[in-house]
Amino acid sequence: MMTRFLTDAGVSDWAAKPIAADASSRAYARLTAPGGDSLILMDADPATGEDTAQFVRIARYLTDHGFCAPRIISADPAGFLLLSDLGQQSLAQMASRTPADQQVLYDAATDVLIQLDGAAPLELPQIDPVRGGQMVAITAELYAGSDPAPLVAAVQEALTRHAPLADRIALRDFHAENLIWRPQASGSDRVGLLDFQDACLAPRGYDLASLLSDIRRDVPADIIARETARFARATGETADDMALRLAVLGAQRNLRILGVFCRLIAGGKGRYSAMMPRVWSVLLRDLGHPALSELRDIVLRDIPAPVAP
Repeated sequence: MMTRFLTDAGVSDWAAKPIAADASSRAYARLTAPGGDSLILMDADPATGEDTAQFVRIARYLTDHGFCAPRIISADPAGFLLLSDLGQQSLAQMASRTPADQQVLYDAATDVLIQLDGAAPLELPQIDPVRGGQMVAITAELYAGSDPAPLVAAVQEALTRHAPLADRIALRDFHAENLIWRPQASGSDRVGLLDFQDACLAPRGYDLASLLSDIRRDVPADIIARETARFARATGETADDMALRLAVLGAQRNLRILGVFCRLIAGGKGRYSAMMPRVWSVLLRDLGHPALSELRDIVLRDIPAPVAP
């Protein structure tokens, strides 16, 4: 089926080079023409639970609203998508290569989130306090082997107090490895967006928490403070209020990630073992906010620290 898809799209003679896979069952390859042009092939088999229709929907929404997302060149119900190639250098790679440019990079990413905060609404699933709490049950059950009820209730309470409204579009996996740096472009086009098929409605700042409470790389404290203040100012909130919301959203995200990584490790993706201590470290940083002391106490009581592999 793939051969026919590529033939019909006129790219069957393009050289294919696999791209590193993410945590999903999707596979990617960069197709390069003899003349140097390139496209991205996504293989998302519906039999594995992947839904390319949602990716296409969100991609078109983003491009229609002025964001830099892949254009859909061709699509097939079997799960094949041919996408425009946004580039090869992620923000994470650029930040590691030239740390002095991190402020420019994170400013650009935050500018995208400021623009997205004011974007027209879209009908999407919500991560409200009830759902946000339910999402961390996996960590108590699979990772800690404990009753999830206390952790779920504590997260729901923290979200209800500090991030109750799920009324902003969130791409969910908005972090430096999923953002393509395009220095030749301008404005929001400088930041290419990937991995947004799980977009949802979430509290304001959800994606900023994903960006700044990154479990894949250390974001400098001065960058965290700067982007928190910039986002707060642009959205009409105080930096202190935004910092608290980011702390609770970051904690909810990384509590869930502990459980998700545990499931991935059990499924044979052992590379996630090395990331568990970092997840724990970032989680404890967010739980260090004084307003989250009750949640922190329950986490420290019920969820053990991971052991470094």
